[in-house]
Amino acid sequence: MNCESENPPSELNDKPVSKQRRRRRLLFLFGLLLAAGVAALWLTAQAPRLLTKSSPPEIADTLIVLGGESWTRPQRAAELFQQGAAPKVLISGDGDCEDLRRLLENRRVPASAIQLECTSGNTKENAEFCAPLLRAAGSKRVIIVTSWYHSRRALNAFQKFAPEITFVSCPTRYEHKSKWPDRHECRRIWQEYAKLVYYKVRWGI
Repeated sequence: MNCESENPPSELNDKPVSKQRRRRRLLFLFGLLLAAGVAALWLTAQAPRLLTKSSPPEIADTLIVLGGESWTRPQRAAELFQQGAAPKVLISGDGDCEDLRRLLENRRVPASAIQLECTSGNTKENAEFCAPLLRAAGSKRVIIVTSWYHSRRALNAFQKFAPEITFVSCPTRYEHKSKWPDRHECRRIWQEYAKLVYYKVRWGI
């Protein structure tokens, strides 16, 4: 009696199947990498539209300038102040609070119009620590000044911590002739995308 299987495995048949599987896996991996690359390029090119939250300047009670960048933010805030957008400026951030104050004064914003909040270390704390100051001052309409790529998250944070106040975002301008950000801004953009996800998951902002 022959106890051997009638259909023994064939190494000759297994080899083509194994090669086909490897080929399909490689094609799938290549497709994923290609899709990720296309998505990354699209998100980078669309960053000025996706990350920026901007409204025309309105008459407000207070201008808030967020720390973290001391080139274009104080310049934009001083420009709005000189246009009469608001009579008071609140600077928020622990890293460059005094530097921003000096820059604003150098741009003809009087010291008497400037208030400092120098303890917050991130965007959430900017909003959290500024909210009671705005309430104490009776502010009903507030303009937020920050970098263009930071404006959406900043606006979301302030609306979260002071929903009874109307916030308007007037960030710095994206002024490049090319739609592609430079190397420095690309790094900021991808950090901002990551922070947007983190803030949404961690604090619902």
